[in-house]
Amino acid sequence: MFDVFPSYRQIGGAPLNVALRLATLGLEAQIISRIGNDALGKELLAFIQASNVSTETIQIDEILPTGEVLVQLDEQGSASYTINYPVAWDSIQATATVISAIKSADALVFGSLVCRDERSYNTLQQLLSLARYKIFDVNLRAPFYSPALLINLMQQSDFIKFNDDELYEISGYLNSPFQSLEENIVFMAEQTHAKSICVTKGSHGAVLYYNAQLYFNSGYKIIVADTVGAGDSFLAGLLSQLLVNVKPQKALDFACALGAMVASHEGANPTISNDSITKLMHL
Repeated sequence: MFDVFPSYRQIGGAPLNVALRLATLGLEAQIISRIGNDALGKELLAFIQASNVSTETIQIDEILPTGEVLVQLDEQGSASYTINYPVAWDSIQATATVISAIKSADALVFGSLVCRDERSYNTLQQLLSLARYKIFDVNLRAPFYSPALLINLMQQSDFIKFNDDELYEISGYLNSPFQSLEENIVFMAEQTHAKSICVTKGSHGAVLYYNAQLYFNSGYKIIVADTVGAGDSFLAGLLSQLLVNVKPQKALDFACALGAMVASHEGANPTISNDSITKLMHL
């Protein structure tokens, strides 16, 4: 999809942001989605093809348009979104190409927003039954979710990523008796049987629950340009480390530094060098 800001537009969408960042970190990534047969769709396809992300699982819709999201930024650079509906990615199909890609992949990253339309929701359910390792990037976008939907998706996931507001909201749906972040993380793991949970805390870093242990990072000091895509790059950074068996604390530190670097730039997918990430980690 395109993120449309007050004075410019930029290619985005959480799953694509994660895939693009994974590719810059040296992992093979592809995006399962659907675009319109329109000028925006052609621009998207050309951009992705030039970004070392496979486009073989991107479908072309002859009726619905390419997705657009209107983005508003507050004085702190935090974003709010108006998401057009219906658009092409609301009608993703479980084609033979998509099914083959899922069966051969090490991991599937998905969010809650794709479930707002029954067509893409049904496709996701089919793919979850085939995926080896399922990573749920909760990414709540009102009004496109319900407690029942979120609980269903969490119970199918191996790894769940929340921000702190999302964790407290969803733990409330499950009648958590706890107040602290850490207790609610463990509570959520017990309720959903997810092996790993990560909770981001904005400028205050993140907490990772991995192999029944908690790991912490208190964040890195930067000047925020905007927060668009920072959480997506954080997730990509974390996965790029954990999926190749980097120790959890080091993986979390790397992810927090990468997310902070992205927030210090405009847009969701700025160029970030490994040297700049390493430098920030050691300040």
